[in-house]
Amino acid sequence: MRDTILEKLKLIEHEENIRILLAVESGSRAWGFASPDSDYDVRFIYVRPAREYLRLDAVRDVIEKPISDLLDINGWDINKTLRLLYRSNPTLFEWVSSPVVYLDRDFRERMLGLLPGFFISKKGLYHYLSMAKSNYREYLKGDMVKAKKYFYVLRPVLACRWILDRNSPPPMLFSELSDAELDPEARPEVDRLLDLKMNVPELKLIPRVDAINRYLDESIAEIESVLDGMPDEKHNDWNELNRFFLEIIEC
Repeated sequence: MRDTILEKLKLIEHEENIRILLAVESGSRAWGFASPDSDYDVRFIYVRPAREYLRLDAVRDVIEKPISDLLDINGWDINKTLRLLYRSNPTLFEWVSSPVVYLDRDFRERMLGLLPGFFISKKGLYHYLSMAKSNYREYLKGDMVKAKKYFYVLRPVLACRWILDRNSPPPMLFSELSDAELDPEARPEVDRLLDLKMNVPELKLIPRVDAINRYLDESIAEIESVLDGMPDEKHNDWNELNRFFLEIIEC
């Protein structure tokens, strides 16, 4: 599948007249709990020829390709990427730190050097808390639920705990998050679910696990309480990002 992904990326470069700087996995395969039939969520950052950034009619800054049964692939222009970095966009932090890298043209390490200066804890907490609450409401309230959906709530909850404890972007790997942040009392049930998630088809339904639901209820309430009392944080300035942008488009 990796060869197929690289061929797709090469074709996109040709069709769109772009240069892909970084391409990574962003879904469950990067989180470390893919099911046997999980698809591939490929995300990339690209740059256009320098003259394209001087046009009066702005070029679209996102490339999205039709989703196949196994492959979901899209990307962001470097212009959009750096604007999102200025706003401390958590999704961008995840892309750049993904443990599954398909293509890197000497870009990832440079971006990793920029990320810490633009991380805003409160924005990360809002992002992950919102994700946890919406997935919880939608998927985990019934008597029968999909096993995988627990991890779509557990992972953002643990990401919030990581931010509160370390004031830094959370890692993508669920194992790293759970080792650092998961309550030991919840671990046996979570490990059982993780084994189920990774070894059965995506549509597997299981009875709701009340012990984990209680853990999630308590965690979400605790995170909300802390977040309500947090002060706002200041943005960094644009100078460093402007310099970086010019370096990239002049290459």
